[in-house]
Amino acid sequence: MTSAGTSVIAGSGGRAIVQRTTPGQKRVTPNLFGISFGIAGVAEAWATTAALFDAPKGIANTVWVVAALTWAITAIAYLRYVGLRGRLRADLLDPVFAPFLAVATIVPMLLGAALAADARPVGVTIFTVGLIATVSLGGWLIGQWIVSDLTLQQWHPGYFLPTVAGGYLAATASAGLGYDSLAKLMFGYGTVSWLVLGSILLQRLFTQPRLPVPLLPTMAIEVAPPVVAGDALFAINGGHITAVTLGLAGYALLMVLVQLRLIPLYRSVPFGPSWWSFSFSYAAVFVDAIAWLSAEHAKQGRAWAYVLAVIVSGAVLALVGRTVVALKNDAFLPRSPVPASQPPPN
Repeated sequence: MTSAGTSVIAGSGGRAIVQRTTPGQKRVTPNLFGISFGIAGVAEAWATTAALFDAPKGIANTVWVVAALTWAITAIAYLRYVGLRGRLRADLLDPVFAPFLAVATIVPMLLGAALAADARPVGVTIFTVGLIATVSLGGWLIGQWIVSDLTLQQWHPGYFLPTVAGGYLAATASAGLGYDSLAKLMFGYGTVSWLVLGSILLQRLFTQPRLPVPLLPTMAIEVAPPVVAGDALFAINGGHITAVTLGLAGYALLMVLVQLRLIPLYRSVPFGPSWWSFSFSYAAVFVDAIAWLSAEHAKQGRAWAYVLAVIVSGAVLALVGRTVVALKNDAFLPRSPVPASQPPPN
């Protein structure tokens, strides 16, 4: 626990560093976009249920609106914060926060694809802008990581977000919009990124000291690549089971089992923005499971799809509740450390 006027930040090797802070110096960090990302994952679960099992679209549409509003509020708060403090460049260069900036561009891409079902010109425009921003930012970040003096210990699974998650989600959305060639192109973009980054990240997790406590929830992102890849492939091939989809499902099963072993570590993490790393990653597992119910023509598939969508909705709703309580208690947003030259507050 920390007292008023102090904050805990991540240190190397899982060590926590306590620094004195000034009351009111709240930080709006890029990982806060994970809130709208998680809500979008719930919307995707209901949208997939509606598309594959002829369920009503109203629930999905409502959740998409909530995701859009949450993203807009976060974007306004973040742009105001970086505008006042000139932190955008610092965040782009930050080895912890930079990958999460991609979520700010991925969510509009998903929102545009969803909106295109009812307002295609507007939806496609938003999707296109989000896609260009996602691909551009992903390329810039990969280049930045190449030229930076990053140590392996500084890497964390959030590095999957800009190009792996961005690529596969773009492929799924493109296929849903009828852009088959673009979908295959983005599937390749995501796959090559996964092969390159996945080997680095697993080496980091296997051979380096444990992630700092605030970053432990990012290990939930390890489960995302095989399931978003599986969703993308189903969207591209029309929901057919192939050797590749089976292989992806096998790896997804392994990653889910790994997550079970990590539960004791997750329970040691104080609640904060990093907990939203669980939301979209686990929602993607449920979306993939719903797609598999359809592909396998499972008995009572529609009922099971509803059950899965309700479970993931309840889990994310619980995160929303915890977040609201933490915000009310002034215990959610991190505080900036006081410079060494500044005397501590009385």
